[in-house]
Amino acid sequence: MEYSTVFLGWLGGQEILLLVLVVLIFFGGRKIPELMRGIGKGIKEFKSETKDKEDNTDTNTPS
Repeated sequence: MEYSTVFLGWLGGQEILLLVLVVLIFFGGRKIPELMRGIGKGIKEFKSETKDKEDNTDTNTPS
C-alpha cells in the first residue's frame, strides 16, 4: 500500500469538504490564491535546494 493512500485513507468526501470550508472561513476567498502561491514557491525552493545538495554530495564523493 502506498504511503499517500495510508495517510489520506481516513479522509472522505465530507472531511475534505469540511477542511475546505474551514480554510475558506479562516483565510477568505481572496487570500487563498496568495496562500497557494506561497506554498508552491516554498515547495519549489525546497526541491531545488535538496537537488543542489544531492548534486554537491555526488560530485564530492570519491569513486
